[in-house]
Amino acid sequence: MPNIATVFKDEIARLARKEVRAQTQELKKASAAYRSHIAALRRRVDALERELKRVGRGGSRAAAAAQEEGAGAQEGTPRRFSATRLAAQRRKLGLSAADFATLLGVSGQSVYKWEHGESRPRARQLEAIAALRGIGKREAADRLAKLQAR
Repeated sequence: MPNIATVFKDEIARLARKEVRAQTQELKKASAAYRSHIAALRRRVDALERELKRVGRGGSRAAAAAQEEGAGAQEGTPRRFSATRLAAQRRKLGLSAADFATLLGVSGQSVYKWEHGESRPRARQLEAIAALRGIGKREAADRLAKLQAR
């Protein structure tokens, strides 16, 4: 038969473990919630830093293009760009992306990326796109034939 003191000691230890487990359970839950919140904040900071870097690169390109064009640039209205409108204009003229690119003096891959929103044309290219807005199919075909004859 076990000693009463041993049984009493074991019961006290069991009750103490139960009480400690109940109190630490809340702390564990709070700690897990804090860790997931911190991880979400880190992901958000990383995304914002990537976006800031992307915007910073785009801004330096625009500044470089403005310096490159210098005094010869017109001080007219700034050109807006729409990928869907560019694709619609190309289809209106009945041209492939490669032919449209030839008219603009760029690569076919550039036109593809512009139309799919993966990149934006530079200021000089926007002016060339705007110049093509007022022409029809025949004139586009004539210009293309002249450029390909070179």
